[in-house]
Amino acid sequence: MTEFLQQVVSGLASGGIYASLALALVLIYRATDVINFAQGEMATFTTYIAWTLIDQGLSYWTAFVLTLAIAFVGGIAVERVVIRPVERAPVLTIVMVTIGLLIVFNGAMGWIWTPELKSFPSPFPSRGVEIGGVVVSIQDLGVIGVSLVLVALMYAFFTFTRLGLSMRAAAVNPEVSRLLGVRVSWMLALGWGLAAVLGAVSGMMIAPTAFLDPNMMQVVIIYAFAAAVLGGISSPVGAVVGGLTLGVALNLIGTYAEFLGSELRLPVAFAILLAVLIVRPSGLFERAVVKRV
Repeated sequence: MTEFLQQVVSGLASGGIYASLALALVLIYRATDVINFAQGEMATFTTYIAWTLIDQGLSYWTAFVLTLAIAFVGGIAVERVVIRPVERAPVLTIVMVTIGLLIVFNGAMGWIWTPELKSFPSPFPSRGVEIGGVVVSIQDLGVIGVSLVLVALMYAFFTFTRLGLSMRAAAVNPEVSRLLGVRVSWMLALGWGLAAVLGAVSGMMIAPTAFLDPNMMQVVIIYAFAAAVLGGISSPVGAVVGGLTLGVALNLIGTYAEFLGSELRLPVAFAILLAVLIVRPSGLFERAVVKRV
């Protein structure tokens, strides 16, 4: 039982990372009906910025806050400069633009920081603490705490602030929102900014447990995509629950189904996703849309 609880806590830590990145994918999908394939590379790019700030002598949390601000401005800039000119183009065109962004960011990271692996510091001690007879890593608890705070802030923003409500309205019905005075175009830009912030947090949380390199988030973004589809690609709640569920499930399967090995974690994630989509194609938290003819 002790090992089971330890694996659950560890799974919640990795699931929190998947959840925050899945939430970023959902934010952009709800506004544009397109998956941002460059989300992982954008997250890695901002993590490199954080590494540079820390390397220049700033404390971790100072660099953390500055990186989030840079990510927010950068996300808005990407939407204004790159996405807005093609926002009325066919969906395939926008998809190709995001793939182009993926290539550009990946190449820029290799050019600026070189492909050499870099060690990223952790703000949390690596030692474990005993809670109810279960020894868990402070690193895992810290990641879970940051993820929960982030989700709570996002919930409060979209539920209790006028700007958050305007962004929700613009995503659900842009035409009516325009008639009511909502600047839909800027709501979309803010959505990209917030998605970039979520990605930056994901990158900075996962970098201490893996070496920082331009391809760091390429596997993580696949898990995040699986989590988003698992919960419902346009459901923020589904993205969070899907990420946490996927993280715990993969940890437990890796522990109690040793014959699969770590190499099969990604196929297992897709097997879980496929099983859910066969039973509920719209995802666990997506509501079916009924149209009257």
